[in-house]
Amino acid sequence: MPGVAASKGSQNGTGKGTVPQPVNVEVARVRTMAMRDEAQAVGSLRSRRSVVLRPEVSGRVTQLHFSDGARVRKGQVLVQFDDQLPRAQVQQAQAELSIARANHQRNRDLVAQGFVSQRSLDESAANLQVAQAKLALAEATAARLRLVAPFDGMAGLRNVHVGDYLKDGADIVNIEDIDSVFVDFRLPERYQGQIRVGQMAQVELDALPGETFQAQVRAIDPQIDANGRSVSVRASIDNHRLQLRPGMFARVTARFDTRADALVVPEEAIVPQGSSPYVFTVVPGEATGSLVVHRVPVRLGLRQGGVVEIQEGLALNDRVVTAGQQRVQRDGAPVRVVELPQAPASAASAVQRAQD
Repeated sequence: MPGVAASKGSQNGTGKGTVPQPVNVEVARVRTMAMRDEAQAVGSLRSRRSVVLRPEVSGRVTQLHFSDGARVRKGQVLVQFDDQLPRAQVQQAQAELSIARANHQRNRDLVAQGFVSQRSLDESAANLQVAQAKLALAEATAARLRLVAPFDGMAGLRNVHVGDYLKDGADIVNIEDIDSVFVDFRLPERYQGQIRVGQMAQVELDALPGETFQAQVRAIDPQIDANGRSVSVRASIDNHRLQLRPGMFARVTARFDTRADALVVPEEAIVPQGSSPYVFTVVPGEATGSLVVHRVPVRLGLRQGGVVEIQEGLALNDRVVTAGQQRVQRDGAPVRVVELPQAPASAASAVQRAQD
């Protein structure tokens, strides 16, 4: 019978006036937490100042005035080459200068008395200048046979011994200024507008596990590396305890901003859709006690520890769907919130009871 058939269809939910059944979903509330905008990078430590001592002229080493790994002071004589010949040339130039100075003074007196011409005085003045230049040349040649520390620092391991004959440019020893050290690292180019000179960064070293060092940004390379699309950054770390050594591997965390009250939701709540992600919020329906979902576009911010920042679209304590979005057919669909058992808390209680 037609009336009976229509009644059965209505009871089975296939009629035109069928009410959709609620879909089971899991939800979470929008909450606030502190979010840190930061970037991680790897880098290497290097000395604040570093130099390898090399002679400018060839010669034989006669004296070494430093020990391996010892501290040296600026201006301290570290290596002395055989300088007998240059010292003799200095003495010769000093004698010639003394004679030239005396002749010039004598001619000056004679010119004043009218006994010699002005030309003789000019010639003696020129001879005096030549003698002064010869002495300066001899002293400069002798000075090249004495190597001094260019700054305060630590000497490395020497590569020469007394009696060695060295060619000009041969490596003798490296000097490192490590009272503070630099850490060089690279950041993706998208951070070039956020990194600033004077900004602080945290540095961790595999060689010193469990310790964290504060580094201050000192310089930023104005050129972006075209190969890696990254910007080079140099920061300094105080090293008065001399724990840090050049060449150490460093893990750098550069922090740009911290928001103490950022709105966050679990990452599972975000439904990606190209450049326009959205979430489903759960709100009361028209019927008493019913719940429906609304599709809300959101603008995302930082991601951290399984949550994502919501910059636009949601408010504090809004309920968002974290599981079951794929079963929601349309905006405004009815849903039923499924409460998950608190497994971690129950397990913790059981452990506590066992301990008691």
